[in-house]
Amino acid sequence: MKKNRLFAGILVLGCVLTLVMGSITVKAEDQQVIVPEYSNPLAITPELIGQIGGYSYAVARQGNYAYVDVGTRLVVLDVSDPATPVFTGQTGVFPDIVQGVAVSGSYAYVVEYFSGLRIIDITNPAAPTEIGFYDTPGHAKGVAVVGSYAYVADSGLRIIDISNPADPTETGFYDTPGSATGVTVTGNYAYVADGSSGLRIIDISNPAAPTEAGFVYTPGYIRGVAVAGNYAYITDDYFGFRIVDVSVPSAPSEVGYYATPDIAERVVVAGSNAYVTDGDGGLRIIDISNPAAPIEAGFYITPGYAEGLALGGSYAYVASLGGGLRIINISNPAVPIEAGFYIGTPSTAFKVAVVGNYAYVIDGEGLSIIGISNPAALIEIGYCDVTGGTYNITVVGNYAYIAAGSDGLRIVGISNPENPTEVGFSDTLGSVEDVAVSGNYAYIAESSPGRLRVIDISNPTAPVDVSWRDTAANAYGVTVAGNYAYVANDTSGLRIFDISNPTSPTEVGLVDTPGSADDVEVGGNYAYVADGISRLRVIDVSNPAAPVEVGFYLTGAVIREVTLVGNYVYIANVISGMRIIDISNPTMPTEVGGYDTPGYTSGVAARGNYAYVADGYGGLVILRVREVRRIYLPLAQR
Repeated sequence: MKKNRLFAGILVLGCVLTLVMGSITVKAEDQQVIVPEYSNPLAITPELIGQIGGYSYAVARQGNYAYVDVGTRLVVLDVSDPATPVFTGQTGVFPDIVQGVAVSGSYAYVVEYFSGLRIIDITNPAAPTEIGFYDTPGHAKGVAVVGSYAYVADSGLRIIDISNPADPTETGFYDTPGSATGVTVTGNYAYVADGSSGLRIIDISNPAAPTEAGFVYTPGYIRGVAVAGNYAYITDDYFGFRIVDVSVPSAPSEVGYYATPDIAERVVVAGSNAYVTDGDGGLRIIDISNPAAPIEAGFYITPGYAEGLALGGSYAYVASLGGGLRIINISNPAVPIEAGFYIGTPSTAFKVAVVGNYAYVIDGEGLSIIGISNPAALIEIGYCDVTGGTYNITVVGNYAYIAAGSDGLRIVGISNPENPTEVGFSDTLGSVEDVAVSGNYAYIAESSPGRLRVIDISNPTAPVDVSWRDTAANAYGVTVAGNYAYVANDTSGLRIFDISNPTSPTEVGLVDTPGSADDVEVGGNYAYVADGISRLRVIDVSNPAAPVEVGFYLTGAVIREVTLVGNYVYIANVISGMRIIDISNPTMPTEVGGYDTPGYTSGVAARGNYAYVADGYGGLVILRVREVRRIYLPLAQR
C-alpha cells in the first residue's frame, strides 16, 4: 500500500470487482484505496503456494535422523538403516536457501543467507515446525549451538540467546574483519572461519561482550573450521586443508597442511582423522595423527559438489550440490564406500513446461515430472536421465522434446508419467539451446555454430534432420507462430524465418537488439525478446519482412526467459525472480508485480492463475497470481 504524506489512513472497500486476466477474480480483500499520486492503478501480487526440490548445502545428524536442507526446506530422514534413508517429514517453505543447520535436543537451528536464524521443533520428526526466528542483519552462513546460545556466522559472530526458542534474542556481537562463513565453539572460545581474513578466535566467556583473543591468516579463503584438543582444523578453499595450533588462543600458529584436489569446504574431526568435503573432489579422509604432516587416508568421489558434512557412527553424511545427501561408510577409512543416498527432486530447476496435471522440469541432467494437481503438496511422479545436459524443454502430446546441448535433441516418451523413457534423438553439429514444435517438425536454436535447424519428428523414435540456416550468431531461443520461426540470436537480436516450406527455411527479417537475445515469445503482432542484461524488447512483427522495435522495459537484471500470459509478460529475471510486465500498451511496457524467489530464476511457465518458476538451486516454485485493483477516491472522501 502507498501512504500519502498528507493522509495516513488507508481505507478498504467492501465490494467485489472482477478483472480480466485469464480467470483471475479479485476479492474484496484484494482492493486497496490509494491517493491519486500513485500512477499505476493495477498491481499483481504473486503468493507462494508450493515448492519442491533444490540444492542441499548442509546436514546434521542426531540419533536415528539426518536433517538435510533441500532448497528452501529442512527435510528429516530416518537413517536407522543408512542404506535406505527414509523421508520422514519436512518443514514448510523458508524465505531463503538454507546455508547451515545444527541440531540440539528437540530443536534444529537453521540459518539462511538473507533471513538469519530459524528454530525448528523436531519433537515430531514427521512434522518439523518452525517456532521462532531471529533475522540477523547480514548474510548468515553457519551456526553452532552450545547450551542456551546459538552462535551464527553473519557479518562476524552473532550470539543469540535461545533459552526461549519462540523468542530468540541477540545477546552479543563481534564484527570480524572478513566474511564469516562458519563457526564452532569449544569452551570459552568461538572459532570463526572468516573468509580471506583467516581464523578469528573470539572469547565468549561474557556472551554480551565477546572480544577477539587471537587470529591467524592463511593463504586462501577459510570456509570451515573444527576444533579438537589443541588444534583447529580449517578448510581453506583452493589452498586445501590446514592445521593450526590453538593451545595459546592469543597466538595461534599453523603447523601443517594438506593440498586437497579441489575446493575444501567443510571439515569434521573424529579420532585421528579429519573428514573434508572438497567440492568436485568429494569426501577426503585425512590422517591427522601427526599434525605437522597430515596425509590422505582415503577418498570417495560423490555425485555433485560435496559441501555440507556430518558424522554419525561409521558413516559420513555429505550434502552435495546436485547430488543430494550421500551416506558414506567410513568404517575403513582407506576404502570409503557409498551406503545410501537421498535426492530431493528436482535437485535443481533450470526450465519448466506445464501440461495438464504435470510440470516437466529439467535439472541439467534429466527430466523430472512433478504432480501439480495440488500445488501446495507437490510430488515427483517420475524421472528420466537424459544423455548429455538439459538446456530447455517443450512438451507436445505424449512427448517431451529436450534441448540437450552438445548431445542434440532428445525425445522422451511421457505417456506414462511414472516411467518417462527416452525414445529418440537427433545429433546436431552444434549445441542445442532451445526447441519449438509445430506439426511434424521441431525447430532447433543451435549455438556453436549459430543455426536454425529443422527436424522431422513425424516418427519420434527416428527423427530426421531436414534443413538448417545460419543465424550469424549463436541462436539461444526459438518460437514458432504461423509460418514463421522467430529466433533469439545472441548479439544479432531477433531473426525471422519463413518456414512455410520446412525443408527450405528463408530469412525474411531481423532486428538487431542492443543486448544479448536469449529468448523470444510471440503474441499477435508482437514479439517479446529477453535481451540479456536489463532489457525486455517489444518488436512489431505485423510485417515479418520489416520488424521494428516499438517499446522496451529495463528490468535491472539478466532476463533468461519470457512467457506471454494475456496482456502480461512473465519474465525470469535471474537476480530478482519472476517479474510481471503489463504489455497492454506495447509501446509502454510497465512492471506491475513480481516475486523475488530465493534461487537463480531461469525459467517460468504459466497456466490459469498459477506461475511455475524454475528457480535453479531453489527448485520449482509455484506462485498464485492475483490482480489487485487500486481504487481512487474523490478528494471529499479522503
